[in-house]
Amino acid sequence: MKKLFTPFEKGPLKLKNRLVMAPMTRSRAIGNLPNELMATYYSQRSGAGLIVTEGTSPSPQGLGYPRIPGIYSDEQVKEWKKVTDAVHQNGSKIFLQIMHTGRIAHVANIPGGQLPVGPSNIRAAGEIFTDSLGLQQHSVPEALSLEGITRVIAEFVSASKNAILAGFDGVELHGANGYLLEQFLNPNVNNRTDQYGGNLKNRSRLIVEITGGIAAAIGPDKIGIRFSPFSQLSDQQPYDTEEVHQTYAHLSSELNKIGIAYIHLSTNPEIPEKTYDAIRTAFNNTIIYCNGLTLETAEQKLQDNSADLVAFGRGFLANPDFVRRIEKNDPLNDVDFNTLYTPGETGYIDYPIYSSLQ
Repeated sequence: MKKLFTPFEKGPLKLKNRLVMAPMTRSRAIGNLPNELMATYYSQRSGAGLIVTEGTSPSPQGLGYPRIPGIYSDEQVKEWKKVTDAVHQNGSKIFLQIMHTGRIAHVANIPGGQLPVGPSNIRAAGEIFTDSLGLQQHSVPEALSLEGITRVIAEFVSASKNAILAGFDGVELHGANGYLLEQFLNPNVNNRTDQYGGNLKNRSRLIVEITGGIAAAIGPDKIGIRFSPFSQLSDQQPYDTEEVHQTYAHLSSELNKIGIAYIHLSTNPEIPEKTYDAIRTAFNNTIIYCNGLTLETAEQKLQDNSADLVAFGRGFLANPDFVRRIEKNDPLNDVDFNTLYTPGETGYIDYPIYSSLQ
């Protein structure tokens, strides 16, 4: 593994290695507040050059799932500061992933009984867990008005400023997995007829405007974005493949003009090579690959310059000392899938480090 463990420097990113801890929802934020348990969890995994946090809401209305953290209150900023301080002690960088779940939500998970919002009032298929009612159908979202879109943009900008106050090195916009930003991209979900709907440039407008607003507030060098082209997660029904390709080529070009730090790609077998190539050609800064990578394929992506950094999820989830383990070729812990989203430390901060098993 010649490149995985070497320092990385490109544009604004200066990292101790090329390994990224992928963002993973863990549902430990009781009352939507970060806590000491979370500070321990991220600190344990700060062998990564870059950590991207779990999805964190920019507003109460974006809290679609139970026990996910926010970044919209002074108290949340204060508690997140404990996390960033702990991670920085080990020389890692940490970006806050800002995630507005949009229509992937239930009213029981949103404080004050607010309705979730989306580009349109189209309910997502499937069910979502709530602490109070168990599994429920997704709530029917309220279609955002133009005034509502302006408010959402302001919430993302405010959340990004709060992230910097909390000590984060930057923010990652969650434009993947069928959440609000990707909902605007998909014509099966976005049936608007105004400037945020219709052709692919209009459907891309919200992402471009949010990114531009954040860049003006905290600087483009502190922004990344996660994309999942051709994904069908969260009821993102497929549409014309050439239009999907052109959408991500367009976005990569627009985000390159803004000058953001990185694009984080959630890879899948449905993405054609020409789309990877188009993103790489249009975007000059860092590209991160994530999903389904082995150590060998990750190294190959670094060697052939398809990717600049590689992200792992489950490896970091079950192995606090993941970087050391793979560097020493030590065996990995298995993931306990029963405790992925349960409150408490079991299956969260109690995975053993390898040295303790000897």
